[in-house]
Amino acid sequence: MTEDQEAEADAESETAADDVETESEDAPAEESAADAEESEEAGFQAGEFVEIGYTARTTEEGQLVDTTDPDVADEEGVDTSEREFGPRTIVLGEGHIFEAVEDAIVGGETGDEGEVTIPAEEAFGEYDPDDVETLSAEKIDEDDRYPGAHVQVDGRHGYVSTIVGGRARVDFNHPLAGEDVEYEYEILDAVDDREQQAAGLFEMYLDVEPELHIETDEVEEEVLVESDDEDDEDDEDDEEEDAEPEYETQVVEKETLYVESTPQLTMNQQWMFSKQQIAQDVIDKVGVDRVIVQEVIDGMGGMGMPGMMGGMGGMGGMGGEEADLEAALEDADVDADEIVEELEADAADE
Repeated sequence: MTEDQEAEADAESETAADDVETESEDAPAEESAADAEESEEAGFQAGEFVEIGYTARTTEEGQLVDTTDPDVADEEGVDTSEREFGPRTIVLGEGHIFEAVEDAIVGGETGDEGEVTIPAEEAFGEYDPDDVETLSAEKIDEDDRYPGAHVQVDGRHGYVSTIVGGRARVDFNHPLAGEDVEYEYEILDAVDDREQQAAGLFEMYLDVEPELHIETDEVEEEVLVESDDEDDEDDEDDEEEDAEPEYETQVVEKETLYVESTPQLTMNQQWMFSKQQIAQDVIDKVGVDRVIVQEVIDGMGGMGMPGMMGGMGGMGGMGGEEADLEAALEDADVDADEIVEELEADAADE
């Protein structure tokens, strides 16, 4: 081998060694990037159902803003008769809690705890002096004309700060405007059961957790008939294209969320005004096909309709009950005289 050939071989050997070293240097970098990406996806992510417990207070005076802890509610003298206090089910990324708290939970795991301070502008807004107005006391219901009363005036919610004579000073700021909020939270568990997911959504929207269950039903549905012959479709003229679509009745399976209607649900104002939007959100997030709200009427154990037959006395002898029967039949908008005559004739024949 000549000197030139030896030099060329040495150069190739060095180049190969450099390539191996470069590959060995690049491999850890690629692995590190993959690990980082995997780490970013670890823990709870947006779109997942999570059960949490929390207590939120103002930072300055420690005033209770909200809590899921029944003991805290009891200590603070909160009325627990209108709401059940307990862990809440939320969907991350849907704005069900303050964004700063949501950001802290994303990537976390069951058992994680934390504290987040939410500045006033991100909590209930800064206090605006221009939202305090003096107006005629006539605009306020007479029963609410006292300092501290919460009132609705021209569609706005406020509270009376002072009232003198015929003038009232009403503050339309949120009662917690200008207050930073300290939020203590704990991630309790993932929520994978769809019935529990649905119940959690109802509770979050309405402060009511109704009885519910999911069933798969077979229902008849009108389905559009589509032609299997593409060549025939290409040959259709304009008149045929304008023809009305054809449908046929088919039996299909639908996942149905059955919700028991209760007075607490039916009288809930949020439900009364937004039931369509709430039901659609539950359908989208839980993955059912429809929501059916059922009214359950329990039987009376054979008691019958109270006060109906007892006053009619067996029809044998009408006597003094004839007037009561006539009055009842008049209320029913029927010919009372004709029916009474028939009954009397039947009684005479017997």
